[in-house]
Amino acid sequence: MITSPTHTGTFIVFEGGDGVGKSTQITRSADFLLKAGHEVVVTREPGGSALGTKIRELLLGSEPGSVSDRTEALLFAADRADHVATVIRPALARGAIVLCDRYIDSSLAYQGVARGLGVDQIAKLSEWATDGLTPDLTIVLDLAPEVGLQRAAQVSGTPDRMEQESLNFHIQVRQAFLDAAAVDPNRYEVVDAGADLDEVTQSVLIAVDHVTRAPGGDPS
Repeated sequence: MITSPTHTGTFIVFEGGDGVGKSTQITRSADFLLKAGHEVVVTREPGGSALGTKIRELLLGSEPGSVSDRTEALLFAADRADHVATVIRPALARGAIVLCDRYIDSSLAYQGVARGLGVDQIAKLSEWATDGLTPDLTIVLDLAPEVGLQRAAQVSGTPDRMEQESLNFHIQVRQAFLDAAAVDPNRYEVVDAGADLDEVTQSVLIAVDHVTRAPGGDPS
């Protein structure tokens, strides 16, 4: 079983399907926290470390079917192990707030559920890779996959290997995030990413402010 957070700083993860707006909300959250006087580290998976940038290209730059499901899971775990060791843990140790675009829940949803590799298996792999590091808060930006994929295509133009998967694949991913949040509502905040952009930000900042207890913070 993955253990509870024991670090000094605050670890916040943004999850959700493709095109839900994680990057936008991370940027807005970082601005809010910086104005409140916090040190903020913004990072992502895969690709949040020097080694991770190379792994990201292998994972997302390849054609569908070019990477086996188990290889994919192991590459994500390798990226995460290096990311935690070189970026996340050092930042948390000095008291920073880490905002991360994707983490363990993405592996559970994409590889554990949608790829059919098993949630328990992927959870054990992720626990080993991270030495049990879990977020203080996971914000799930929830949006219908067909809408999210359309948004992603408008932004990037060329869909990456994961975005090219079937609609049913992405529907399973969405449900996996919602199921995880339902099991542990104290650590998850589900936000309707289909609402007005500023309304989404307001909901996100309320959750962020609560877990960070930002001095004098006012998400309104």
